[in-house]
Amino acid sequence: MAETAAETAETQVDGRRAARAERRAARLAKQIGAFAKAHGGAEGQVAYLGQMGARIVLVGEDGGWGDLVAPSYEIAESAAQKSGITLHDSFDGEFAAKVHTGPYEWTRMAGIQVGGPSNKA
Repeated sequence: MAETAAETAETQVDGRRAARAERRAARLAKQIGAFAKAHGGAEGQVAYLGQMGARIVLVGEDGGWGDLVAPSYEIAESAAQKSGITLHDSFDGEFAAKVHTGPYEWTRMAGIQVGGPSNKA
């Protein structure tokens, strides 16, 4: 009977983990949906970050971009599917060409380099 109780406890823990993952995916899907609405639609790509989880890179139809971090690759994929965006396998080609960067991003990137311009406007 002890095995049955242990199995029941394990099943309950698994159920709670699954419910938590579902809530996290739903919350991320809501954020992705808000981004898509603000940018006339969106596409995305999920990148594995190791133990940290996964990064969801979003590119809007207007060229705006952003990202979110999910606790796991599976949760990131689930959130993207729930939000209805198109997922790409990689961040290259036509998908990457949709990104529009402005002076702020260029200054930030160049400012990281030694001798690059400062980030002050």
